[in-house]
Amino acid sequence: MKTSLLTGLLTLLIFVTASAADQINILTPAEKKAGWRLLFDGKDTSQFRGFKKDAFPAEGWAVEDGCLKKVANVKAGDIITKDKFTDFEFSWEWKLGPGGNNGIKYFILEERGAVGHEYQMIDDAIVKKDALSSAASFYLVVAPKKDKPLKPPGEWNHSRVMVKGNHVEHWLNGEKVLEYECGSEPILQQVQLTKFKNVKDFGKKVTGHILLTDHKDECWYRNLKVRELKASVQ
Repeated sequence: MKTSLLTGLLTLLIFVTASAADQINILTPAEKKAGWRLLFDGKDTSQFRGFKKDAFPAEGWAVEDGCLKKVANVKAGDIITKDKFTDFEFSWEWKLGPGGNNGIKYFILEERGAVGHEYQMIDDAIVKKDALSSAASFYLVVAPKKDKPLKPPGEWNHSRVMVKGNHVEHWLNGEKVLEYECGSEPILQQVQLTKFKNVKDFGKKVTGHILLTDHKDECWYRNLKVRELKASVQ
């Protein structure tokens, strides 16, 4: 009797786990109509490659439970989208462990290095009052709003970057937490106060790749989606 009960419970657990996995990395009919496409379907990494590499890293990045995982303390290097983007929305979910640090970058040009505008993903406990390095910031350049809806380490956050013309927005868990204008005087002035001051065209809009950083800490990604925008799209 106990064996049958245990077997039944295990079967139920497997079913529930499989059902939950089926609910991620999909596009709704509305998303498809709006032009969204998946960059990762839970299995296939073919839309990414290593930075300045032809192929996806052989180690350090793994596919687990329908997620793309940066393995902790295994140096693999950053990965980038094979495609480049000009006007776009990029949407993704992520989680870190306590003390974790990672990020995604956009406007990546391989000829100038793995340097782009970074959406910071970090446990804010380790940056404390440094808003320019906190989660959802445009790293070192624009701070997010103080009451941003950040979830704690171990829980999934949903983030989005929107680029339309020179206008950029960072979103976190359904709320816009910052916006800025590429190439504007305030942005270029702040860039001069950072380590990016000598990077060509940093702070200005360029057509480039999206990059997922290798920052040694474990980081999980899922529901990586992108859509290209036209000038008339609001």
